[in-house]
Amino acid sequence: MAVPQKTETIAAVATPPGIGGIGIIRISGPDALPILRRLFYPHGGHSAFQSHKLYYGTVRNSSGRVLDEILAVYMRAPATYTREDVVELHSHGSWLVVQALLAEVLAAGARPAEAGEFTKRAFLAGRIDLTKAEAVIDLLQAKTDGGVRLAVQQLQGELLDEIEAIREGLVRILAVVEVAIDFPDDDVEILEGRQLTAQLQQQVIAPIRRLLRLADQGRVIREGVHVVIAGRPNVGKSSLLNGLLREDRALVTSIPGTTRDTIEEMISIRGIPVHLVDTAGIRAHDDRVEELGIERARRKLAEADLVLFLVDAGAGITDQDRMLYDSIREQKHLVVLNKIDLADEDRLSELSAVFAPSGSVRISARRLEGLEELQEAIYREVAVADDVNEQLSCAPNVRHKAILATALEACIRLGKAFELEEPADLLAVELQTALSSLSDIVGLTTPEDVLEMIFSEFCIGK
Repeated sequence: MAVPQKTETIAAVATPPGIGGIGIIRISGPDALPILRRLFYPHGGHSAFQSHKLYYGTVRNSSGRVLDEILAVYMRAPATYTREDVVELHSHGSWLVVQALLAEVLAAGARPAEAGEFTKRAFLAGRIDLTKAEAVIDLLQAKTDGGVRLAVQQLQGELLDEIEAIREGLVRILAVVEVAIDFPDDDVEILEGRQLTAQLQQQVIAPIRRLLRLADQGRVIREGVHVVIAGRPNVGKSSLLNGLLREDRALVTSIPGTTRDTIEEMISIRGIPVHLVDTAGIRAHDDRVEELGIERARRKLAEADLVLFLVDAGAGITDQDRMLYDSIREQKHLVVLNKIDLADEDRLSELSAVFAPSGSVRISARRLEGLEELQEAIYREVAVADDVNEQLSCAPNVRHKAILATALEACIRLGKAFELEEPADLLAVELQTALSSLSDIVGLTTPEDVLEMIFSEFCIGK
């Protein structure tokens, strides 16, 4: 950028595109208040703006034409999101009006904000750490109540508190090691390997391992799981998708091979986002279009977190059923017996004995029978703990998990070095490696390119 970031004033639309009751333009930087004074004509002609108070008036363009009646608020630094002067213009929600107001703001001296730049400024100003900045992304992208709750907990600093407690444990150990470096003749008495090993295990290694376990739970809550419905043609895959969605999303006919492409939708099962994929029935045939659908179905099956293997209980077992089951039996799967209203108990028991000796789920997708039991079975299969929605104090994301794994490796090496009574300077190297990794999580030592990648995931205006 030609001008240092701290001297620039940025602006962006902070509300989603489309028609709504309100549209908001956010301005941050040293020229926020001068821009407000230039464009905004308050009702009654007030010239002074008190911080954090709404004012009613109009915005006019350079020729004096009124663009809209709005509410404006000026928020004086540092009591703002970015710790800079911030102005918000609250207009009617017409996208044309909002864009016209933004054009005037930019003409008055602001520049368009980059994706995530408001939050990045909050981070650079020290208002939030990097874990809280990432929590804002999670909150904006949350798909379920569980995802919202997890993001709010992280936004409140619970992950930061966990990381800081681990760092403090490492710092206490490092202090002892550095004393040993300063007084090398006394290092055996100073280090006391057993005590430091126990301290390392209790205050550092065990908490890191706990966070790594929680990261898997957090991934399920944030990102959800992909569940693929598979089976030969006409076993009721599309009917099952419609039943779980409670709407007619997929076309259902008695003609085998109706579904020729994948259909993907999302539902929430006890707070877990579940991406349902209805696939083309897999069978031998000469139809090139159907073959393309089957190829895509096989790819989706290979990527699935869970496969629902659907069997037509009314028709019994076929060679196609056996062939398809052999291809997915090594994956995590549930055997689902459909059309149970067309089969007797002997037939159902036979199917279970062949495909699911440990148990199957019985449903009638057409009659919407057994679907609640199926959802519970899906939940049991995809949840990574007894209750994936337990009150998680925090849940590291993928970036955090990779960093925690690096820190854990360094701590394990450190523990072995304590046991072998290695020199204090070697111990200090492993401690610094672990500390540096944990500092990356909260943003104390995070490289600029990583910061750019993180904030690029934000929408413009946040």
